[in-house]
Amino acid sequence: MPRIAIIVAQNFQDEEFVYPYYRIMEEGWHVEVATPDGAVMAGKYGVPARATMATDKLQAADFDGVLLPGGFESPDRLRIRKEVLQFVRDMHAAGKLVAAICHGPWICISAGIVKGRRMTGFMSIRDDLVNAGAHYEDKDLVVDGNLVSSPHYRNNGVFMRAVVDWLKAANPA
Repeated sequence: MPRIAIIVAQNFQDEEFVYPYYRIMEEGWHVEVATPDGAVMAGKYGVPARATMATDKLQAADFDGVLLPGGFESPDRLRIRKEVLQFVRDMHAAGKLVAAICHGPWICISAGIVKGRRMTGFMSIRDDLVNAGAHYEDKDLVVDGNLVSSPHYRNNGVFMRAVVDWLKAANPA
């Protein structure tokens, strides 16, 4: 059974946390919510993300995938946390799923995993992705190997379909 970490900090985009959280649970998979210091975080519209673990406890060996929601403030807070960047690097290096939506790709940029990769993200981070060496695509979904990205919560459906399909292919029953 796949085990997925969703990493958020204060003022995450509520829709990009809630829908993936329940969609993963719907598959019967295990989801951990990792936050700085294991604290409860609030989304932009007040939805709580109740942590099941602190970000400093994340170990790539324990997970099959990581999901990075947007809401510009949360990824901006996470991209300066060394343990989050190391976890994302380790997940990527192990060929495990790294899924980022909206401003979530900022974390991938800071982890140094986007150079030469096809990606999308919220339109305001296009230049950041390009300047970090990614091949930006203005699409609702981009899948490049183990890297899955979407630009906006209105793309939650195609984003999570790709996440579920990727994890099912990597973890056949």
